[in-house]
Amino acid sequence: MCIHVDTSQQNFDLAMASCQSNEQVIQNLQTAGVTLTELIVAMAIMATLLTMAIPAFNTMVTKNRLVAQANYFLGAIYLARSEAVKRGTTVSICKSADGLTCGKSANGVTWSKGWIVFVNTDNDKPADVDTDETILRASSALPNGYTLNPNHNFTNYITYNSLGRANNIGTFVICANSDETTAKAIVIIRTRPRIAKDTDGDGIPNKSSGNIGSCETP
Repeated sequence: MCIHVDTSQQNFDLAMASCQSNEQVIQNLQTAGVTLTELIVAMAIMATLLTMAIPAFNTMVTKNRLVAQANYFLGAIYLARSEAVKRGTTVSICKSADGLTCGKSANGVTWSKGWIVFVNTDNDKPADVDTDETILRASSALPNGYTLNPNHNFTNYITYNSLGRANNIGTFVICANSDETTAKAIVIIRTRPRIAKDTDGDGIPNKSSGNIGSCETP
């Protein structure tokens, strides 16, 4: 409703025209718009979709990061193997918290804290970096919540000889928040290492004897 108090006929006509125009605009908005109930329903649907989408997106990001970390570590293993053959000597990878020396479990150093690839000229057992030995690559610690763990055969190091053969066989596993279903595992055989596959479709990487044991002891 529109109320006009001006006594002049001209002003009255102008006011009525303006009033009718405003009422038409409101009517058009009501026709083209949505009700409050419809808006609430739409917002509820959006909230539900977001609730479903965010965990799926986070899982995808985690999986991509694990793939990247696994490929990076596998690349280091390939580097050690190829350099051992090329140089005609032993090359080792050991866990390292400082990027300069090999760490020990007794000192709280784990593979998750980093590792180094170096020319192990004197074939130390366990591997250790001497002053005249060259460090070929160093990696810093994994992001928070991510872990890199080996089975007992590679507790401290892995070494390749001049023929490109590993000193042992075993498995490394990279996990996020100790979740085996998103884990990536690297299987070490005497010759060529590989990324483990999920051969039985349960989401957990398989080594030759079946699923990895856990993210802590594969």
